Amino acid sequence: MKVDPGDPSNLEKIHTREAIDERIASDTQHSYVGDGVLGAVDGTVTTFAIIAGAAGAGLSSGIAVVLGVANVLADAVSMAASNFLKARSDHETLSRFRKIESMHIDMVPEAEREEIEAIFRNKGFEGVALEEAVRIITSDRERWINTMLTEEWGLQLHPPSPRKAALTTFVAFLLAGSVPLLPLFANLKGSATDVFLQSSLLTAICFLGIGFVRGKVTKEENPHRSALETLLIGGVAAVLAYVVGRLLEGLA
Repeated sequence: MKVDPGDPSNLEKIHTREAIDERIASDTQHSYVGDGVLGAVDGTVTTFAIIAGAAGAGLSSGIAVVLGVANVLADAVSMAASNFLKARSDHETLSRFRKIESMHIDMVPEAEREEIEAIFRNKGFEGVALEEAVRIITSDRERWINTMLTEEWGLQLHPPSPRKAALTTFVAFLLAGSVPLLPLFANLKGSATDVFLQSSLLTAICFLGIGFVRGKVTKEENPHRSALETLLIGGVAAVLAYVVGRLLEGLA
């Protein structure tokens, strides 16, 4: 069970040696919850926007389902692929700059030491403490390179796994994006307008749930506010899609 660091009564618990070591270790790992939340929000918004547009245009539930399912599958793959490529790019960037820093240490070690010195001087180190910090960092090649990667280039030493990031996004998009479609399957012959209210209610619940989870994960002071914000964003997208559907109803 995680301890809330914002609760003053937990100060002693979160400052034990074990808790500190665990927290520092976990901070170096990528959290895939963010990928899941992003995929879920995007999936729900885009799918419900299609249903809202179909309802506004007076299209049948069957047509709305076809459009919605096509959207869920295509966009889930597209978003997962984008996340995969981004994560792989992060790994490639890290590898490239690691080679660059390794080369610099081999060819101009004194200049690299001066960079380490500048980094820690800017952090407030001076005199003997600064000299000792530089000595300790530069005495271990791997530590030296890692320090340059994070401090000079602002890179993450442990980028997300491309496969895990893509899979998390795909599954979250697929599951959340399917929620607005559920009422339509029970009324394929009727109008999308007939089940628009049921779809709206399910989607609202989904938005609230996603927003609440996001608030919990990001440790916001009020997760309920995050839930309402997510609902508002999704609601605006739905209203716009419905209005467009109504305006273009004649084309259908």
